[in-house]
Amino acid sequence: MADRQTLEFERPILELEAKIEELKRLGGSALQAELRQLERRARRLQEEVFSELSAWQKVQLSRHPQRPFTLDYISRLTADFFELHGDRHFGDDGAIVGGLAQFSGMPVVVIGHQKGRGTKENVRRNFGMPRPEGYRKALRLMELAARFQRPILTFIDTPGAYPGIDAEERGQAEAIAKNLEVMARLPVPIIATVIGEGGSGGALALGVADRILMLEYSIYSVISPEGCASILWKDQQRVEVAAQELKLSAQDLRRLGVNDEVIQEPPGGAHRDPEAMARSVAETLSRHLAELVAIPKAELLARRYQKYRAIGAVRGA
Repeated sequence: MADRQTLEFERPILELEAKIEELKRLGGSALQAELRQLERRARRLQEEVFSELSAWQKVQLSRHPQRPFTLDYISRLTADFFELHGDRHFGDDGAIVGGLAQFSGMPVVVIGHQKGRGTKENVRRNFGMPRPEGYRKALRLMELAARFQRPILTFIDTPGAYPGIDAEERGQAEAIAKNLEVMARLPVPIIATVIGEGGSGGALALGVADRILMLEYSIYSVISPEGCASILWKDQQRVEVAAQELKLSAQDLRRLGVNDEVIQEPPGGAHRDPEAMARSVAETLSRHLAELVAIPKAELLARRYQKYRAIGAVRGA
């Protein structure tokens, strides 16, 4: 279990759990007392480690390569998912997936960033960094949702929009800005869930929602800690300081009024028990969606406007 995908602070826990699994394979009643003692020690160690995570460690957890991605949630949360492709302008971007589905017996449109597992898929998904055609595909699906009066569920998990020359040539900034404009006035309920990284405008392009939910170890920020350290101090050794100062954790953002609810993750993080994580996300989404569909359209849009006007504060001199 302690492989190259193991985070350093996870290692002692996983090594202890590996020892427990080895003893279970050996079996025998004589080992039961030792097994129970080791299991108690593993639980205590996990509680101790995860109760004192730094902001940088939460960043690392949000990027864990085994963490569930958008398609993992779609397969567990929805039925009859029918993926739609292309932006009708340039092409199809694998970094954003979306389509029609049923959630809790209700027709919805689901859209999310998608990272890859392994080198080949990561290249195809561009490591979860969309180009303009990805955002225009998302926009097309959002407008489709509005036309057929389907609520929209978005899943945010991206380091940020792709900064390459080809993306700039095709209007990256305009594509993101257009999504913000359209999402602000769509007359259907929108719920955004940050399931991993929420990086800069690349995340915000799917994040103008009536409710913003964040998983316990997800992050949401205007810039990555690495980018912040590079710009402010020109020193990559200060990424941990940057992560702390950015207040990018789900808990910090809840206190600041940016997100509406933090969804607790299974012990050790979402990647340790994807099924339990999906059940928690489904329950939370169902609760918020039931509240939003009962709100008249005009009031829904007015509340959305006020929500974003209320975020942030201006301090006097």
